[in-house]
Amino acid sequence: MQRNVSVALLCAALLVATATGTAHSASPAPGELTSQDLTVDGVGSPHYRIPALTTSVKGTVLAAYDARPTLGDLPSNISVMLRRSTDGGVTWQPQQVIRKDAAPKGYGDPSLLVDRVTGRIFLFYAASANQGFFGSGTGNDEADPDIIQADYSYSDDDGLTWARRRITKQIKDPAWAGMFAASGEGIQVRHGAYRGRLIQQYAVRINGANYAASAYNDDHGETWKMGNPVGPGGDENKTVELSDGRVMLNNRSKPYRTIAYSTDGGVDYTPFVQDTQLTDPADNASVMRYNPDAPPSNPQSSWLLFSNTEDPAARRNLTVKMSCDNGRTWPIRKVVDPGAAAYSTLTRLPDGRLGLLYERADYQHITYASFDLKWLGGTCADLTITPPTALRAGTSTEVTVRVVNRMDVRRGPGTVDLTVPAGWTAEQVPVPAMNPGQGANVKVPVTVAAGTSGNATLTARYRTGGLQASGSRTVTVTP
Repeated sequence: MQRNVSVALLCAALLVATATGTAHSASPAPGELTSQDLTVDGVGSPHYRIPALTTSVKGTVLAAYDARPTLGDLPSNISVMLRRSTDGGVTWQPQQVIRKDAAPKGYGDPSLLVDRVTGRIFLFYAASANQGFFGSGTGNDEADPDIIQADYSYSDDDGLTWARRRITKQIKDPAWAGMFAASGEGIQVRHGAYRGRLIQQYAVRINGANYAASAYNDDHGETWKMGNPVGPGGDENKTVELSDGRVMLNNRSKPYRTIAYSTDGGVDYTPFVQDTQLTDPADNASVMRYNPDAPPSNPQSSWLLFSNTEDPAARRNLTVKMSCDNGRTWPIRKVVDPGAAAYSTLTRLPDGRLGLLYERADYQHITYASFDLKWLGGTCADLTITPPTALRAGTSTEVTVRVVNRMDVRRGPGTVDLTVPAGWTAEQVPVPAMNPGQGANVKVPVTVAAGTSGNATLTARYRTGGLQASGSRTVTVTP
């Protein structure tokens, strides 16, 4: 274990206003999205990639990323960098070198994790000499240059100075080949039997196939263990604690994200299933719980945020979604950047806003954005569409839409619109005001186009006070 007390400061630390927003010197206004570039290719390093983001117990926002000689992954002479913000992401200090050595050594794919009990900040990354993930040998010899290693740095002074540690022997099964920490942010379990557990996600290679697995710790960072891999089909993945005590794993996959669940704190997971609400081009993404300390009785305990490049084939269209029901549905959605984008990481800021660090403009920048729930423009509401028993072509009928207010505040009167296939018609109907947890059934008049048969998709949109939520259902029409 070595101590890195002298931290290099690079000239690449200037704040840069971007085309997608403005660097602010004051706190953002409610409903405002702000953004600024934390890196610019060619300034301090030829390239930067792989964003990680977290907020410390003292409220410091920390952004980590790779400084790369090329855009290629390990093995390469890559360095891990860090920037700190002590004013909630408004301004940023010069970047620090967390880990750097002479070639052929390299370190990359950072992931940040904060122990909310001790305040220690962990920064996980892969370490390589001769081989990367796909070329790594089996075994867990921590001195073997042909094995990609599991390293982390840690800080007990809010990210000012860092020590480092290698845990390959603790978490790598010798039968496995490549292994690396999935970049972004790990979690700490806040409730239940596994309260206090630290969980960092890994991608592992077993017999030529990729799996996902959770490295976990119950003694504030001393002893790490690896859970059982889930796959094949695993890749970079994230976890989030749900209000019912389960841990949900969200995995990079094309054309949809895949999901698995654990009831034992990340040791074992159910098999992967697709979430067809989360379109993905096989890119790294982020999932987080908005208020992880909220008790299950608080509606906020079930609110999740998710960010990714929402496109089935290309890394573009960076989008943030919000779920009000532990990820069962994602009724709220807003585009952050419609252009070329890639990896992203979300964290909650001290003032309740959300910080988002992401790769922008074909990897030319790592950009920091922040926004609040007002900017997202949605409201937490369950929408359940119930068609009549017989839905026949060329007839008029009523489709029942049940709306339940899942917010922690009262919502005023609103409306429900039903988006229907071409040739159909549907009327807008009013929805009464609702207290938290209250629901209302409304009947939407619908005319089904003549000649329709087979499956059709109906989408209900609930609007109230300038906010909206949506839900869809596939129905079957008989001639």
